[in-house]
Amino acid sequence: MSIENQAETGQLSTNQLKLDVSPGTLYLVATPIGNLADITQRAISVLAQVDVIAAEDTRHSQRLLSHLCIKTKLLAYHEHNEEKITPRLLDELESGKSIALISDAGTPLISDPGYRLVMQAHDRDVRIVPIPGACAAIAALSAAGLATDSFSFEGFPPAKQGARLHFFEPFSKQSRTMIFYVSCHRIIDTLKDMQTTFGESRRVTFARELTKTFETIRRMTLADLIPWVEADPNQRKGEIVVIVEGAAEPRADASQVDHYLSILLAELPVKQAVALVVKMTGENKNDIYKRALALKDA
Repeated sequence: MSIENQAETGQLSTNQLKLDVSPGTLYLVATPIGNLADITQRAISVLAQVDVIAAEDTRHSQRLLSHLCIKTKLLAYHEHNEEKITPRLLDELESGKSIALISDAGTPLISDPGYRLVMQAHDRDVRIVPIPGACAAIAALSAAGLATDSFSFEGFPPAKQGARLHFFEPFSKQSRTMIFYVSCHRIIDTLKDMQTTFGESRRVTFARELTKTFETIRRMTLADLIPWVEADPNQRKGEIVVIVEGAAEPRADASQVDHYLSILLAELPVKQAVALVVKMTGENKNDIYKRALALKDA
């Protein structure tokens, strides 16, 4: 029986998932981004046992907790009351209460409130425990078909075009993969601004409604993606993650490679000279080695 079915029938009890919750501890609990079966057993146990759950939208979170038969007290904690509520939560933590922080969906603090609370909890030596789980940015990246060895999360681009173009500009020559959250209401305008900044041939992965019924994951160039999204109104609905391929590393020209090799070969063995030039230029080792031998023979 699935976790969802066990929760609905009342068969999933806190005792089955017993995990001691420590007094005076702040738990950062990831919740599903769509499919409720993605909640972890550890998250269910912690949410059932803490004294208070601080939630971005209590109405939204109450539906999840009701689904899981969890009756822990909910407290609203969002960008509009964060400054006011943070001292209260910290005082409760220092008095020995355990608190779970959740966002509307996914991992807390990823483009969601909570930074102020976690920062000040560190300042007060409050114990902080992350409860890992779903994260739209990482889920999209894992399925993007783009490089994952170096990437950055850049959040939501600005709403207005001028600010958005200015926001994108520093990323135009970045070689790492970049992750953006994009409002469905601005997806076409944002993709067009991306094309202006990154070029029409830059590959991107469009990930929409991850883990939900109408999940969409498509990788294509910006030149192809924009008309595809424009032609299908359904692709302009729901939660959207856009993964942008990093810029290609500029290649060193032959004269520059020869210049480096000539200097290094005058002082070093071929093997060492080649290793250094490969590090400096990123060029193929075998190609550099052949060029070094030719220069050495000359």
